[in-house]
Order: sequence, then structure tokens, then C-alpha cells
Amino acid sequence: MLLKVSSQQKQIIRSHAASTYPEECCGIMLGYLANESKTVVEVIPTENAWSGEDSKRRRYAIAPEIMLKVQTYARSCSLNIIGIYHSHPDNPATPSESDRVQAWQEYSYIIVSVPNGKALELKSWHLDDNHQFQEEAIEIA
Repeated sequence: MLLKVSSQQKQIIRSHAASTYPEECCGIMLGYLANESKTVVEVIPTENAWSGEDSKRRRYAIAPEIMLKVQTYARSCSLNIIGIYHSHPDNPATPSESDRVQAWQEYSYIIVSVPNGKALELKSWHLDDNHQFQEEAIEIA
């Protein structure tokens, strides 16, 4: 699978990640699927609504009402939710076990590493048929 993202969209994700440091950021990617690629049309930053035992420095959540609102908006624009992005403060852009457990197979997952408040490495991942993350190529659209 290939994820097509514009330079501007990557910058929105990186800026969001840096601005929420030392907590994780999160957001939704809208676009469409064509053949073996997904094309991001719009990036929507969201608030990290995590309220579990771990802190927002290690976990993220998008509120269900926000997901529903964005899904309704996407349909009105003839788009789909094709992925989620989030940051890993002071950790690599590699999915955690928590990321894997919560992931959906249809989505791409961009993770951006944010060491010391500076958004650097950005990678995209998708789940295979065994519910394991595989890195997917990112192409600048």
C-alpha cells in the first residue's frame, strides 16, 4: 500500500505534533482509496481525548462524537476517513502494542517522532491480515 500526502499536509501533522509536546497529538486523514494507494485530501487535527490510566504523554484517543462528526463531513464531500495520525513524544515513529490493539485494518496510521519538542521522523503504517503493523511507503503528492 502507498500513502500519498502533500508536503503541506505533512507540515500540518508535524506542527500539530510539536505544538502538543510533551503530550501525544492526534488527528484524522480524509481522502480516497484507488487501486493500491490512498490519497490524503484533508488533514483534520483533533484534541487528544485520552482519559485512561496512562497519561496523554503515552496514549491518544479521538472522541467518538468527533469521529462521527468528521465521518458525516467526509461523506458530504464524497471522501472517506482513510487514516489516523498521532505523535510519539521522545520515542520513535514506530507503533506501540497499544497502537496495534486499537488499530483498524482499513486505515493508514501516520506516526511522527517528537524528540525534545521537535517533530522529525514521520512514518506510515497499516495492519496486515494477521493484525500486525507493516510500514507503508509515503509519496509526496
